[in-house]
Amino acid sequence: MINTEKSVITEIEYLGMSGWEKFRYNFVSFFKRLPVTFLRFFTVTIPALALRFWRAFLGIFRKIGIAAKNGDWKTRLSFVIMGFGQFTRGQVMRGLFYLLFEVLFILFMVFFGAGQLALFGGPGYTETTEAGWVIGPDGSEIYVQSAVGDNSLLVLLYGILTIFFIIAFVYAWYSNVKAAYFAQEMKEAGQRLPDARDDLHAFADSQYHKTLLAIPLLGLVIFTIFPIVFMVFIAFTNYDMEHMPPAHLFSWVGFENFRAVFGGSLSGGTQFGVVFGKILLWTVIWAFFATFSNYLLGMVVAIMINKKGIKLKKLWRTVLIMTVAVPQFVSLLLMSQMLGDYGIVNSLLQKWGLTSAPIHFLTDSMGAKVTIIVVNMWIGIPYTMLMVSGILMNIPADLYESARIDGASAIRQYFKITLPYVLHVTTPYLISNFVGNLNNFGVIYLLTGGAPVMTAVGTGGAGETDLLITWLYKLIMDKKLYGVASVISILMFLITGIISLVTYNRSASVKNEEDFM
Repeated sequence: MINTEKSVITEIEYLGMSGWEKFRYNFVSFFKRLPVTFLRFFTVTIPALALRFWRAFLGIFRKIGIAAKNGDWKTRLSFVIMGFGQFTRGQVMRGLFYLLFEVLFILFMVFFGAGQLALFGGPGYTETTEAGWVIGPDGSEIYVQSAVGDNSLLVLLYGILTIFFIIAFVYAWYSNVKAAYFAQEMKEAGQRLPDARDDLHAFADSQYHKTLLAIPLLGLVIFTIFPIVFMVFIAFTNYDMEHMPPAHLFSWVGFENFRAVFGGSLSGGTQFGVVFGKILLWTVIWAFFATFSNYLLGMVVAIMINKKGIKLKKLWRTVLIMTVAVPQFVSLLLMSQMLGDYGIVNSLLQKWGLTSAPIHFLTDSMGAKVTIIVVNMWIGIPYTMLMVSGILMNIPADLYESARIDGASAIRQYFKITLPYVLHVTTPYLISNFVGNLNNFGVIYLLTGGAPVMTAVGTGGAGETDLLITWLYKLIMDKKLYGVASVISILMFLITGIISLVTYNRSASVKNEEDFM
């Protein structure tokens, strides 16, 4: 049985469908299942992951308890002096590593970390400035003010850094206890403990994957995880133009920014709830059309160019590739000028008598949205054409030959051979492209800048064609509402992350990977 929310059909009925009917059925069923899939993600997947983490957490405490209960005096002393159990059992390099890390942690907390955590509750306690007259470069006197109090941003940054260091120390301490107890068990069993030479050999052989991943993992923590955590903390503060460090401190405001985004208002009467809903809807619509229009039309163009009997194939490919060769920001800026109310397109249309007044390609709400999608097709179709052309060349020719012998039409060959083959290979690209379009800053900002501006009062400068990413940019650069911007960033992260995980795991490329070819 094949189930959907509204109907149930048998396998025989499904097999009896034509290729187009199957494609339409699968396409509609996929989007019908999405709400249920998202609901299952929150009600089943997330609780299951939380349960697994909880069990792992309890397992750590259980192992520590076993080591404390059954460990000898060397192992138990390792609870206080990291590396002691390794030192006393001949594993000098391991013991030195753990001991050095403990010493560095203690020094860090005494001379820096503890003080930053004390300020973290504010963040910061004082906001004072010094003012006075100084002599400028040209010899004139200049009145300047300089902040000498706490800088909230630095306090928050150093506080989070201290928390990360504490987490790393806790993990190292647990690893030290586990390693000490494991070494005790090996000694009691009469087994030889690995020495420094064995450890170095392992990192170049059996543990080589850890050696290779050490630097990328460190980079991931520093350049991805740390900024995300910092952004999450900012979302719970009132960091804005009126609370701009270092002259002014910002403070914790709890969920006030979240309430503002989901229906409340903030300073200036900005109705973030209404604006967020409208922009989120347009962002999803834009991503859908920008992704599938480029994908389907690019596939059609690739099929047409690669079809036998088509002359000047290299010329057509070269013409399409020209849009890829030209920098995108140049093309978009040029198009914004050409499609303006007084641009060359409107001038020519009026000169030729086709229109009596300018067509508002970029200044009308609906017209601007349609124009953006069309211009994006002009930019994006060549990319899909190039990718699909390579895939089409690798489809075995005997499949088409067998289909023609069986009397299959060109359309049937497309739905039975070409589309399934291409879709199976390109589904990960399709998902990543959809997520990329959700955050496609360049096309919107360079073409319309988010215009036209929403007419409602208190929209925070949002435009009718703004995506969440461009609205986020305006909130930061123009309004200085960093707390609200951080909330929107968190929501964007969750939306794109959930969509990516759900659609990717439900795609045939993952579920039926072994069936390819």
